[in-house]
Amino acid sequence: MGLPDEAKALPPPGIINRNSVWLGVIGRCSAMLQNALNRRPPIKSGVHRQVLLTSIGWFIGYHVTKHENYTYARLDRDMNEYVRLHPENFSDKEKKTFAEIVEPFHPIR
Repeated sequence: MGLPDEAKALPPPGIINRNSVWLGVIGRCSAMLQNALNRRPPIKSGVHRQVLLTSIGWFIGYHVTKHENYTYARLDRDMNEYVRLHPENFSDKEKKTFAEIVEPFHPIR
């Protein structure tokens, strides 16, 4: 899942991001689930496996975030280029005041 060279121009994502946190939690929960299925104390046993699967999930989440940032940056670049090349499709509309938009208010008594 290598990124192209133009992705290196983007700033790196933060170490703590939503994908890393979620996949780290999923890694730890999978280790605890494995402990529970093997009838061992889920939290106290296999701590080395819990740390390993948490760090693997965190690593994968970091790289998923890098790929996500590159994809969104590429889509934004393509969209801005299209808008720049076709300005006739994106002309400014006339600005209306709020009074022109809403209907006049006539209270019924």
